[in-house]
Amino acid sequence: MDDKQRLLRHFLAALAYRTQKALRDAPADFGSFRAAAGVRTPSELLCHMTGVLGYARTFFVGGTYHPDYLPSLQEEIGRFHDMLHHLAGHIEAGAELREGMTVERLLQGPLSDAMTHAGQLAMLRRLAGAPVPPENFIVADIEGARLGPDQADPVSPDIAWPEAPSTWIPPNPKR
Repeated sequence: MDDKQRLLRHFLAALAYRTQKALRDAPADFGSFRAAAGVRTPSELLCHMTGVLGYARTFFVGGTYHPDYLPSLQEEIGRFHDMLHHLAGHIEAGAELREGMTVERLLQGPLSDAMTHAGQLAMLRRLAGAPVPPENFIVADIEGARLGPDQADPVSPDIAWPEAPSTWIPPNPKR
């Protein structure tokens, strides 16, 4: 892989990490949480993220991709990570982009859109009363080969979290 392909692959791994961080230990009913009328549920949002990544894949393979909603959040999570693997496979294989697409446009368009939605999942967790603990993502254990739901635990979680729920237990500081 060239440098641009490695960067895209790492971006997909960062997307997997941040998405799983937003979903890890979510309440059982989180997938159907609706913040307000007209706002996607977490399951619907994850389906949309898969669709955005599927759209990115079409620039390698052609065609269209419009997924239907799956019955559960867990099924949406599985399909999302499968799509990350499929897209990464095309990148790793050095597949050519179609229709005048460039790596830069792929990153600024569908891939950045998907990352924005990972942040929205984290915000929905907060609105659902189960906020995600903060961490320093610069030192997160993100590996290009890790695209599935089994992501590393935070390396550098924030010890201070003023708005933490009363049930939160701060991590032990690293020595």
